[in-house]
Formats: sequence, C-alpha cells, structure tokens
Amino acid sequence: MKITVKEKMNIPLFIKECLGTLLGSFIMAAGTSLFLLPNQLSSGGVAGIATITYYLFNIPMGTVILAINIPLFALAVYKLGKVFFIKSMIGTISFSIFIDLLDQIPALTSDRFLACIYGGIIIGFGTAIILKANSSTGGSDLVSFIAKAYKPTLRTSNIIIIIDIVIVTLNVIFFREIEIGLYSAIAIYLMGKIIDIIFEGIYFTKLIFIISNKNEKIAKEIGETIKRGTTGLLGKGMYTQKEKLVLMCAASRGDVARVKNIARNIDPKSFIIITNSREVVGLGFKNMQY
Repeated sequence: MKITVKEKMNIPLFIKECLGTLLGSFIMAAGTSLFLLPNQLSSGGVAGIATITYYLFNIPMGTVILAINIPLFALAVYKLGKVFFIKSMIGTISFSIFIDLLDQIPALTSDRFLACIYGGIIIGFGTAIILKANSSTGGSDLVSFIAKAYKPTLRTSNIIIIIDIVIVTLNVIFFREIEIGLYSAIAIYLMGKIIDIIFEGIYFTKLIFIISNKNEKIAKEIGETIKRGTTGLLGKGMYTQKEKLVLMCAASRGDVARVKNIARNIDPKSFIIITNSREVVGLGFKNMQY
C-alpha cells in the first residue's frame, strides 16, 4: 500500500478530521435513531437495508450497517489510501455504535412528516461534517468513492441517487406502504439540500485558482492524490510587476477541501481563489454528446 509522506506527517489535520468524523457520525445517528428509524423511514443506502432487517429480524441497526460495510472497506483500503480508510472505519464503527445506543431513547415524534423533515435535516448536517472531514460512514457514499477510484468520469451524485432509489423502493415493498417511500424521499431530498447549503451548491463545480511559488509540487500532488488535472496560466502581479504562474483546477464539491489542504500544506503562503463554475464538460466531469 502506498502511503505518502504527508499522510504520515500531518497528524494534527488527521486528528481534526477524525474528531469531525466522530461528531458527524453522532449527528447522523441521532437523526436516524430518533426520527427516521422509529417511523420506519429510510435515508437510503445501507441504513435503508438495516431498517428492513431491524423490523424483520430484530437485529440492531448498527450491527447490520457494520456487517455490510466490511467487504466495502476491503476494496477501499487498496483504492482510496490508508488515511481515508482509517477515518472511514472510525466513521462507520462510531456511526453503528451511536445508532444502537441512541435507539434506546424513545422517538422524539411519531408523526412521519415531522420525522422526515427533522431527520433529513439532521442527517444532512451530519453528512456534511463527514464530507468536510474527507471521510465516510460507509454505505452508498463509500461505494461512490470506490466507483470513482476505478472510473473517475462517474458522477458521485448519480451513483448515490441510484442506490438510494433502489433501497427506498425495497423499503416500500417490505413495509407495503407507499407513504414510507414518499416520506423517505422528502428526507433524502432535505439531506441533499442541507449539504448543498453547507457546501455552497452541490450542483456547481468549483473552479480553484492557486498562486504559489511551489506550483509544480502542488500540481503534482493534486494529480497523484485527487486525480485532478491542473492548468498553468501565465499571470502578472500589477503591483509587484512580477510574472506569476497561476494554477487553475476544476474540482467537484467534495474535492475542494482536499485541494485547499494540499496547497496550504505545501505552501502556507499560497493565495487561493475558489469560485463556482456552472458547468464543466470534459474528462472527469460531464461528457456532452453533439
């Protein structure tokens, strides 16, 4: 397994992201155990499967989530690196434990409409914290990370949506109530919107400009670690009258924090500009047919 020097040395960042992973896992577990699960609602992914087994076999939801994620992690450790693997293991195990612990607390509401609203918002907030920590709690988001590692042109959002639709459909079939699917869809939609708000728009690709004296090293690390290409643009500082090479990188929402961390770790004095790009067509993004 290849481990970069940065993965070994950046201990403070690793600890910070692990703490963020734990916090996000707890918030997600609270939204699941106190709102969705008691009302037979699903947030999609592995949690949706665990909801079915919870009511069918009375198996603790956290135990099922952990069991399903084990083979996924076997793939993740080889494709996504040791640091991501460790953080995701922390996220998945803590999420499973928190769900089973919080399941002992009575539901905060028996109204499915209120449950889907508050459950979706809370889980979305927790998920955003997990993503900001460049981590995962397993399930559909881990599947999407693995799929993109094999084929970078795949869109993460499309993978997650397809998985969620399949799982919610299974919930409807099992519980034989169409309302479960309708309310679950609202919860999943709200989860996505909360993530959008926190990350300033999931549907907008981010365009990142980096001005640094260590552009070559930054560009190489971005390419090797995140598998994103960069373009060097010739620029000139009008105040200093010095020519500068400006790195331009188009990145998905989930990659922005990683690009920033790479630039800051290599050159703490780097100047970074991040803006929204309405549409990006090409390798690694959307392919347009004419």
